[in-house]
Amino acid sequence: MQAKIEAALTVLQSGGTVAFPTETVYGLGADASNPLAVRQIFKIKGRPVDHPLIVHIENAGQLDQWARDIPDQAHLLAETFWPGALTLILQRHPHVLNEITGGQDTVGLRSPDHPVAAALLHAFGSGIAAPSANRFGRISPTTAQHVRDELGQQVGLILDGGACRIGLESTILSLAYGKPVLLRPGGIAVEALEATLKMKLSFAQNKNSTAQQYCPLVGQIRTSGMMAAHYAPVTPMELHSAEHIVQRAQHLTALKYKVVVLTLGRKIAGIEQNIRQHTMPAQAEQYGHDLYAALHSLDQAGYDYLLLESPPTTRTWLAVNDRLQRAAYSTQK
Repeated sequence: MQAKIEAALTVLQSGGTVAFPTETVYGLGADASNPLAVRQIFKIKGRPVDHPLIVHIENAGQLDQWARDIPDQAHLLAETFWPGALTLILQRHPHVLNEITGGQDTVGLRSPDHPVAAALLHAFGSGIAAPSANRFGRISPTTAQHVRDELGQQVGLILDGGACRIGLESTILSLAYGKPVLLRPGGIAVEALEATLKMKLSFAQNKNSTAQQYCPLVGQIRTSGMMAAHYAPVTPMELHSAEHIVQRAQHLTALKYKVVVLTLGRKIAGIEQNIRQHTMPAQAEQYGHDLYAALHSLDQAGYDYLLLESPPTTRTWLAVNDRLQRAAYSTQK
């Protein structure tokens, strides 16, 4: 792997892009200090230029290289959860590129918990801008093969670190305007953040979000994964209760559509035998780990519709439900 890290380092230093594994999903990385390199990320992904990127750093000791007016809570959270699946939104340092922030006065930072990502960041010695390594709005990749299938030869180099351990993107927490506000649920549980901060978190909400409470300043922040339609397969995807999914599957099958039903922990009685049922885990953490891999596989299997049984709406399922609502947005309107 060391030879591959050195090859990746050469690509990054020359202004190219490298796809690399993290504990959450694979990222499409470029030198966060090189505007031409960062623009390649947007071009490859087809990402809107005002949609900011997360800067990956080696450790909390690099925070003040990218952010200013850093509150004590940010240091506490970094000490507790880094390396890990937590992105902190902070006031940007003056040198941070507008290409990174989408022109905002904030920047997203995190230190990933994966040996390959850690080795790459250590060798590079500075920040690597890296959104998920997929087309904008599509299913995030959790294996190197997902990156190859989606982006092909457009990426300078792909580091294969195996399947991602968590499988859902990082939790995004804003500390840019005083009170901590959750922008995106993810790999770090809300309860763990609240226990560390010794307070209940507020949830940002804007016109494109599915979250719970409105915080005016923070609700205006643009950040990864906040679009109403996101994480979506090409195949139309719908969410239904267990009771309604039976009727919907039979209706579509009668119209000669090929459907697959993704159930929660067990097969659903009443669905005809000729309709495939794909059983997803009944535990939220394992469901999140398996979700993108399942969607990638089924999206390529020639189905006309993916029908998913809606999970519980408890806090434990917050990140999973966030991804499902956004992935199914175009069919749920």
